[in-house]
Amino acid sequence: MADDDFSKLLQQAEQLTTEIEGNEDLPRVERSLGQVLEASHELYSRVIQSGSNDIQAHLLFGSKGIDLQQISQKLETLSSKRTFEPLQPIADSDIESFLKNERENAILSLIDEVNKNSLQTTEDQKWEHMLSEWNKEKIKLMNAMIGPSQNWLDLKRAPEPPSIADTPKKFGHSMLDTIESAYARQVQQYNKLVFQGAKSKTALHHKFAQVAEEFNDSKVKEMWEIIKTMSNIPALVRDEDPLKVRGNPTIQQCLIAQGKKYLEKRYKQYMSDVVRANPAAAMRGGEPGTFPLVRGFVGLRLQGQSAQGLADGVIDDRPLWPMVYYCLRSGDAGAALHCLRKAGREHEEFIAALEEHMRNPEKALSEKLQTAINFQYRIQVRNSSDPYKRAVYCIVGCCDVNDEHAEVGKTADDYLWLKLSMIKARINNESESFSYSDLQKMILEEYGETHYHAYEKPLVYFQVLALTGQFEPAIEFLSRIPRYQVHGVHMALALHDVYMIGTPRNVQAPLLSVDTDDPIPLRRLNLARLLLLYVRKFELSDPCDALHYYYFLRNLKDPNGKNLFMCCCSELALESRDYELVFGRMDVNGLRSPGLVDQFNNPHIDTKVIALNVAEELVNKGLFEDAITVYDIAGNMERVLELFCVLLAQVVNSGGGVGGLRERLSILTEHISKRLRSSDAASLPAALVEAYTKLCKLMTFFDHFHNENYEGALERLRECELVPLSNAELDTRVSAARSARGELLRCLPAVLRAVCTILIAQRQKLRASYHVASHTTNQQVEWLREQAEVLNTFAGNIAYRMPGDTYSQLAQMQILMH
Repeated sequence: MADDDFSKLLQQAEQLTTEIEGNEDLPRVERSLGQVLEASHELYSRVIQSGSNDIQAHLLFGSKGIDLQQISQKLETLSSKRTFEPLQPIADSDIESFLKNERENAILSLIDEVNKNSLQTTEDQKWEHMLSEWNKEKIKLMNAMIGPSQNWLDLKRAPEPPSIADTPKKFGHSMLDTIESAYARQVQQYNKLVFQGAKSKTALHHKFAQVAEEFNDSKVKEMWEIIKTMSNIPALVRDEDPLKVRGNPTIQQCLIAQGKKYLEKRYKQYMSDVVRANPAAAMRGGEPGTFPLVRGFVGLRLQGQSAQGLADGVIDDRPLWPMVYYCLRSGDAGAALHCLRKAGREHEEFIAALEEHMRNPEKALSEKLQTAINFQYRIQVRNSSDPYKRAVYCIVGCCDVNDEHAEVGKTADDYLWLKLSMIKARINNESESFSYSDLQKMILEEYGETHYHAYEKPLVYFQVLALTGQFEPAIEFLSRIPRYQVHGVHMALALHDVYMIGTPRNVQAPLLSVDTDDPIPLRRLNLARLLLLYVRKFELSDPCDALHYYYFLRNLKDPNGKNLFMCCCSELALESRDYELVFGRMDVNGLRSPGLVDQFNNPHIDTKVIALNVAEELVNKGLFEDAITVYDIAGNMERVLELFCVLLAQVVNSGGGVGGLRERLSILTEHISKRLRSSDAASLPAALVEAYTKLCKLMTFFDHFHNENYEGALERLRECELVPLSNAELDTRVSAARSARGELLRCLPAVLRAVCTILIAQRQKLRASYHVASHTTNQQVEWLREQAEVLNTFAGNIAYRMPGDTYSQLAQMQILMH
């Protein structure tokens, strides 16, 4: 039994020896124990020097049959220094080397040119992007620079608006509050009358003032009353510059008269309130008129005060000159004349001056009367202790324009009325006169917001600006007060409607700017900027209201000369990306439903032009899918097909996911195909229509291909007539490929690879069933071989260079067919 075990053991050992000797890949190694020990020490020293990583790398690559040491040696011998070095000169007789050098030179020059063009294109795009971003920053800075120069600028960084390429914004809940909604309704009603050519006889400022009545805010009501009063001047025309017209002496006299009228009316109401509140002390009695009212008010005003210092006695138990002053202050010069006549004959010269003043309050007295009044003032009145007498002489005769009359004019209203009353249209003594522009400059530049505590008393500062014809700074000031911003915007619109607002030449100017050609200290208000800042917060939630506000900009131009209203419409469409709401929807019959913009159409505003501008901007931004929709709305089918072919060529061979671009294009294909059938397709380029049709068929081909419906895929490809499926079609398809559009040619590699996959799958299927129906199978195999050869010939003959893997796959397919 033991002998048998040893025999088996010997047999196994001999067999193992034979296997080792018979292995040619592993040579037989015979080493003594000393040699093994020496090799171990050598291997140990290598590990210490090079580290364990190299050993692990050798083991990893060695397990796959890769000699890492040999590869390292080969890599060391490689050098790229000579790759782009100039080629060595050759002899003229060496034709072969000459052609080789020319070929390599052409390749090198092409690479160099492409490299330079790529760098230049990248540089241009970088600067274009930087300039665009800087323009946006400049606009933000301009928007921040709306304060007066003496104040710090508010440069708080506004939140960045989301990119247009983000998820489209949806028009949702209204962002307008109650006041804004009330104004917006009036704007819509007014614009609708303008659309119909039946502009309301009631001015826009009257409509807005009626709305302000509903707010129960006395300050807002007073502001609108000022606007109504100051707007009541001779009608201006659109073609004239409002600021130049405002410098006209006639218009200035009207503005001065209206400013005084408002202040006088307001003061008379104040006197009535004071007298009504204290009827017993006033002792007015039941007689109507200004004289009894002033008599009662003077009694209350001077109650408890000594009559010392008041000159020329009393009338009806009241000091004369306070009675005259307050009659003038309330706007009733006739009552003042009545007071002077009751005082006796000693004031006949001044009575004559007052009568002349009543006939034309804004003009200076005649030279004779002016001389007499000035003489009296210098001799008797200037040093008089009666401040009211001095004030009356200065009002009627403009005797001393530098006297501030602080004892009489204690409020801003009184001071302003006194200054307005002293402005006269003079012929002589111009150097001594006080002009309207002097008053404007004093209020805006010398006193300014600090003197009037503008932020504590905004109504006062607005009032002194507006009543002196400085509407632009007044409205700009209101726009900085959150509570009054909405009112300021609509006051600007109301004044713009009657051509009383001066706007800058460039709509990108700051909110308030100075034009060197304008009289000092007039300013220009950038109505476009003011309106856009206001509309920005609700343009996405209330697009219809936003468009109605934009319509006020229809007569302005952007820096490129485009209609500013149309530009605003374009920006709204780009920002919202709800093109069907803005422009309407195009049905399959080519009829467009009206959008929000259609109501504003006129000879100068066209919805289709706006839509085309939006589509071009979308193309520039790379949003081709949106551009297709907008071009369709604008009725430009040629651009629709061009962009559709560009997009479809990129995704026609992909499987596509749910909601992906390919699926969206597939849905859009149905609409476009119906539009083509209903429109005049003959007017479109035939090559473009053909490319669109073939791309649609290719999309169906790839749908069948991805579903492994190879028979259906080949049938659809045959209908497409893009690649040959037999020898008879080869020449025709090659000729067609030479004149085909680029979008179709870019799809060829994917189509050919798909056909390769189909033919190989069919060949494998035939091999699996080779023992059945051998004659039929042979015919099918021959057809597949012929097909493979036709495709290779087609790929080699067309004037379009495809990727290398396409040619490799075609060659591999042809080999597998044998």
